[in-house]
Amino acid sequence: DRGLKLQSPRMAKKKYEDENVLVISRDLFDELGSFQGLSLEPWSYLGAILAPANNYFLDRNEAEDDPSHKQIIPYVIFQAGDKYLHYVRGAKGGEKRLASKGSLGIGGHVNDTDVDPENRAETVDKVTYTKGVEREIREELKIVGPYTQRIVALINDDSNAVGKVHLGVVHLIQLESENVKANEASIEKLEFLDVEELTKLRKKMESWSQICFDGFIGLLE
Repeated sequence: DRGLKLQSPRMAKKKYEDENVLVISRDLFDELGSFQGLSLEPWSYLGAILAPANNYFLDRNEAEDDPSHKQIIPYVIFQAGDKYLHYVRGAKGGEKRLASKGSLGIGGHVNDTDVDPENRAETVDKVTYTKGVEREIREELKIVGPYTQRIVALINDDSNAVGKVHLGVVHLIQLESENVKANEASIEKLEFLDVEELTKLRKKMESWSQICFDGFIGLLE
């Protein structure tokens, strides 16, 4: 058919242009002790994950479709008093598979651009990882006032296509006020809600938020 034009895989346009994301091998995750759901012992894993010999950058187009790698994703939950930040992922977000889902977490990839350009490496340590987390927060939210931060869990969900290629590092940020605004169009209906209000929205949340919500009591101990 003269009207049919086929593109070879090499000619097809990349979904993610010039983005290299931090990954570890699935084999390493299995060696450390793979799990389904929430792990409240993140430092049992992070020492190995953030050891430069164990992580590397991979083209995101490849990483998104290859479950032999796990993309390392900071997933940041915000608490102000007895309320937690909740928003809806808009259609303009980077991960189309999560559009219209409710979320408790702000997160994204650690990229090779987070590495110090004067000391460029192909791996990441704790310092570079932390820079990536702070960049993601600044890109997605405008926060007024001081806050404290700590890593509280790891999250893994192999029950769906998105989860199979990602491993979340759950951060808890405690704010002094609710003075937070969205800094991206993909973050919609941003508001702070208490546990009772969140319970009513749980079924509409993305899987990682459901897992975090169900484990909140243990998560915050």
